[in-house]
Amino acid sequence: MRVYRDTRFAKDKTPYKTNVGIHFRHEHCGDVHAPGFYVHIEPRGCFLGAGIWHPDPKSLAKVRRAIDQQPAVWRKARDDKKFRASFALAGDSLKTAPRDYAKDHPLIEDLRRKDFIAVRNLTEADIMKPRFLMSVSTAFQSSRPFVRFLCEAIGVPF
Repeated sequence: MRVYRDTRFAKDKTPYKTNVGIHFRHEHCGDVHAPGFYVHIEPRGCFLGAGIWHPDPKSLAKVRRAIDQQPAVWRKARDDKKFRASFALAGDSLKTAPRDYAKDHPLIEDLRRKDFIAVRNLTEADIMKPRFLMSVSTAFQSSRPFVRFLCEAIGVPF
């Protein structure tokens, strides 16, 4: 990501970013709104991310439909032991049920999500370890069931 901040409309006019963001995008979807992986390095704010952040409305509807139509597959991906040991689900959610879904749907908490991302917080010490790249690779490997579900839901290869 670029080093310069867009300060045109910001109160903070600091010209440079103080973080490094590395987004490993899906090869079939060149934008940020597709399933992928992310590494964020910043003083007092390092983390790994996996999934899809702020999907476009069409993709969001597809993910919700896949959760509704394949609840067992979703639960298996969401609750995978290795995945949950490495990541926690995060992101924005609706305050009420999305259109076309009952408020008492058994997976309403998941259907209310606007982001389907998983985050693993890191310390600055984690970043400095000699095997940091290996630990990132291992963490991303553990997110495979989750990212695979999202890819299949929106119709791109995993």
